[in-house]
Amino acid sequence: MKNRMKRGNNYGIALPMPVTPLMFRSDGYRLQGFLHQPETPSPAVVIGSHGLYSSAASGKQVALAEVCAARNIAFFRFDHRGCGQSEGRFETVTNLPARCKDMVSAVDALKKAGVSCERLGLFGSSMGGAVCLSVAQALSARAMVLNAAPVVSGPVLEALGVTNAAISSPRHLPLRFDLSDYLDAVHHLLIFHGDADRVVPPGNARLIHSRAGHPKKCILFKGGDHAMSRSEDQRRFVREALSWFERYLMGVPSG
Repeated sequence: MKNRMKRGNNYGIALPMPVTPLMFRSDGYRLQGFLHQPETPSPAVVIGSHGLYSSAASGKQVALAEVCAARNIAFFRFDHRGCGQSEGRFETVTNLPARCKDMVSAVDALKKAGVSCERLGLFGSSMGGAVCLSVAQALSARAMVLNAAPVVSGPVLEALGVTNAAISSPRHLPLRFDLSDYLDAVHHLLIFHGDADRVVPPGNARLIHSRAGHPKKCILFKGGDHAMSRSEDQRRFVREALSWFERYLMGVPSG
């Protein structure tokens, strides 16, 4: 996603906070990450997973990272293999298992850098949401925020231009997924989705919300698209996501 979100006074928070580049490896690929560090010692940390064709420079993720850091929550955003500044050829390295491995490697990299991941939150947009659903239990995530996350791989394959005849080929087989069996184990979950999303149908959000454990909340943007293009939707996203992470990673009362 290339749209830029308005930041600064829109959120009533002084920005920016220090950002530290952090490279790490996943299956031998060198990945580029950026750690937004608050001044507080041993902060809670959120790790972000971007959408299929996006990168760590996604406007939504940058804005959320900045406000989290300004409110004493560290945020680590990175380019998945084959995207942004990370190594790998997108067409040959992009699949759900690979991106899940990137997320696990990101946690390991943070721990090696001295960042505590005991209070871990996850953020995922579109395919990044599928990644978060896949790894949340294994990583013992305490809170999670998703935007336009698919439960099944159909929308992802269509975005890649993969035809039905090609889905069963060895090259595209890793792109197939159905995360229905993961949903019952998900909890402390905040979901965003545009009800006019033509890429990932909003029924995915309703399904995730119906199956997830409490606490959970689903926000459907009336007339909202897949890219969350409208500034009013972006502002509410940042405000609500920050409040969710503050509440369930730091124990800050809501409201």
